[in-house]
Formats: sequence, structure tokens, C-alpha cells
Amino acid sequence: MPDILSFTVPENCAGIKAKWFLKDRGLSTRMITQLKREKDGILMNGKILRTIDKVEAGAVITVKLPTEEMHIEPVEGSLDIVFEDEHILVVNKPPFMPVHPVKQHQTDTLANIAAHYSRQKGEDYVFRALNRLDRDTSGLVLIAKERFTANKLKNAVHKEYYAVVHGTVPDDGTVDAPIGLTEESKMVRRVVSNGSPAVTHYRVIKRGDDYSLLSLWLETGKTHQIRCHMSYLGYPLLGDELYGGSRDKINRQALHCASMAFSHPVTGKKISISAPMPQDMQMLISNN
Repeated sequence: MPDILSFTVPENCAGIKAKWFLKDRGLSTRMITQLKREKDGILMNGKILRTIDKVEAGAVITVKLPTEEMHIEPVEGSLDIVFEDEHILVVNKPPFMPVHPVKQHQTDTLANIAAHYSRQKGEDYVFRALNRLDRDTSGLVLIAKERFTANKLKNAVHKEYYAVVHGTVPDDGTVDAPIGLTEESKMVRRVVSNGSPAVTHYRVIKRGDDYSLLSLWLETGKTHQIRCHMSYLGYPLLGDELYGGSRDKINRQALHCASMAFSHPVTGKKISISAPMPQDMQMLISNN
């Protein structure tokens, strides 16, 4: 994992205080305060830079990221890596794998395998998954290798999903309906008047006799949002018994995070990544 970030000061930033220059590049106030306490935490052209000092055009500002410790047990396993550099790791998670350790799954999670992989590479970073897919949902998971990257990419990643739902969805559309927990369950979400705002957009890709393949993207990222909203419309996901779907043809909810796009937190380069639909979902639409 990199422990140094470098920024070259453009002409239009000359004379700006270092604090505001760094905040404009995605460093939080908390992180800047922590860097002030680190030896050589903030330098300009190799010399100590105070946050009240003004930056100079063409100067190179270096930031020494604080060391963090990992507290997840490393477990050897296979990762389907779609993209990786010093700051980001994106993997295509298979279904039936939890992202984070929980009471029932302590060592068989994506976090455990990523911890082993990172240590093998000499990159002992804290596991930060910026999108938390359900255990049975497959697809892309974006992992930030340091807190700066996580902060910069928070709510800044456009993700699209594939879902196979029961019934023939007539048109593309949007669901704008608040969701929340009910008194009957601590897990199942429902559309409720006093719930949290939730907006889901969907587009019909293919229609069969008794199913539809949809592409979906979210304005809000609530737990079970796609599953809850499609059930609310009367089109639950195949395999999603929790929300009214049938497991006759697939033994998990037919949901896959298929693509994501974002601006790289350090270089600013536009990054677009995709992962093909898994075989169990492909069979649902090829056999109909």
C-alpha cells in the first residue's frame, strides 16, 4: 500500500493556504489534523509545510499517510480481480460469499481472502469495501486501500446491477418510495411512509414469458433496496424467497453488480469496470 500521496500545485492554486489546497483534493479535516502530528506528514518540495502556509505553483506537495492496522484474520482463497492499482482493488465476488465477517461466517468472507492477498503482496491495509453486497448477490466490490481513497470515493461511484425478476415488466421506470424495517422483522425491508428515502431506476433489457431481465441503478443505497422495490412493484427477484420470489429455477436472489464507474481519487482518470453475468443467471434467460 502506498504511504505517500503527491500533488503538483497548478498555477491557479498558487497562494492558497495548504489546508484548503489539501481539502480540495479530498483530504478530510480530521486527516489533515492527524498529518500535522506526523513526522514529515506534509511537505512541499521536501520541506515541512504548515497548514497555514501558502502553496507555490509547480511545487510538489507530499502527504505521508498514517499507518493503520488490519484486524481481520487472513485466509487463503481465490480472488477474481477485475482492477487494481496502489489505491484501489476491485473484485468480482461470487454468490454465497459474505463480504464481511459476521457471527456465522468468521473466516470464509471476502475480507478474509483480501487480507491474505494484501499481506502476500506486502500491502497490509485495512479492508474497506465501499459497496456491501448481500452474501447471495454476485458482482463487483470496490475496496479502498487507504482512508483517503475511501473518503474521496464515498457516494461518488455509479453502479449498475442486473436482476432477473418474475413477470413481464412492461416499461422502463423509477421507484421513488421510502423503505424501512417493520415491527415484524429485523431483516426484511418494506415500503413504509416513515421510511428512509429510496430511489431505484430500472430499464428492461429482455422479456420472457414469465420473467424480465432488468438493468438497475440507484440514487440511494439502502439495504435490500432493489429487492424491496421490485417486490413492491409486484416483480420480485427470482430466487428471492425473502421478498416473494421462487427458488424453483435458482437458489439465490438473481442479482449481480455488473458495472461501476468513477473518477480515480488520485489521478482523476475516469475508470469504468464491468463483470459478466454469472452462469446461474445466464441460464435463467437462455432457457426461456
